[in-house]
Amino acid sequence: MAADIKVLGPGCAKCKTLEKATQEAVEELQLNATVSKVEDIMEIMSYNVVSTPAVVVDGKVVVKGRVPSKDELKKLIGDAANA
Repeated sequence: MAADIKVLGPGCAKCKTLEKATQEAVEELQLNATVSKVEDIMEIMSYNVVSTPAVVVDGKVVVKGRVPSKDELKKLIGDAANA
């Protein structure tokens, strides 16, 4: 089953950077995953995220309020997707 990865953010520069880094991390990990961007503020709030950008893997928030390094992102996504 493919992991469901969402990048939460209204479209700011940091959100776009995190979306690109997330896509690259998934490709480098060769994960079976779907990456989508969520810009709807009500949907973002449904994850209890008040500071963006954030990354959600299979419904679990793994990053919020910052853009982690690609290596950290790969570890967080890999751990969450394989949990």
